[in-house]
Amino acid sequence: MIDLHLHTTASDGLLSPSALVARAADRGLAIISITDHDTVAALDEAGDAARRLGLRLVSGVEITAVEDGRDVHMLAYFLDPSHAAFTTFLDLQRADRLRRVREIADQLSALGFPIAFAPLLEANPGHSVGRPQIADLLIAAGHAQDRDDAFERLLATGCPAFVPRRGPRPEAVVSVAQQAGGVVSLAHPGLTRMDHIIPRLAEAGLAALEVRHSEHDAATEERYRQLAAQHGLAVSGGSDFHGDVGRRAGQLGRVTISSADFTALEARRP
Repeated sequence: MIDLHLHTTASDGLLSPSALVARAADRGLAIISITDHDTVAALDEAGDAARRLGLRLVSGVEITAVEDGRDVHMLAYFLDPSHAAFTTFLDLQRADRLRRVREIADQLSALGFPIAFAPLLEANPGHSVGRPQIADLLIAAGHAQDRDDAFERLLATGCPAFVPRRGPRPEAVVSVAQQAGGVVSLAHPGLTRMDHIIPRLAEAGLAALEVRHSEHDAATEERYRQLAAQHGLAVSGGSDFHGDVGRRAGQLGRVTISSADFTALEARRP
């Protein structure tokens, strides 16, 4: 079984890289990709664990682009995580995340929901912070019941404490990932709901659509499989597992892609 969308404590996941790999092995997965947000900090530890347990770890990262003020998540696979230009690019992405944390914390304080956000600004080098960790601080302060509650009332787009991202356009993400040898897939298009950009991104070098996802039902999956074929794209997929709480808690080992789909995706490597 193959899952190409997983998160660890290097970004907003709840399991350490080695613990996540062990959990994946226990669920019967053979090939995985850890795709933390705007960071590859988990890959060394995860790689060691994968070698011990006999799993194949595909290098990966989930990068946030911005289109018309909205986040567009892009999954990059098979890349060289030490590529100099790519490393600099991720450094800038994480710096903007810290800017956003400060602004959200200020908004929350003004709304009467103060949080102790200083530890987020002192995250381990290379680790990535964002709204899920802010949600955790809201929970700890008694302002929210869980991450879903924090997002629905305060942090999601259109909510009182929402602060937009600043970042590169999706084409720029495709370009920088390709420079590092990567293959780029548009993450969970059924959630992003920006199908109109797919033809343009395909022209710019997008390689795949994430057809399989925990929050894609059968009709959505079929729609994007057809769109991928229409635009000459491969498909990717995975659980988008973050840990044992939340909407996707039970999806590890359940949302996978076939060997044929994986082979077709890997064939897009430059």
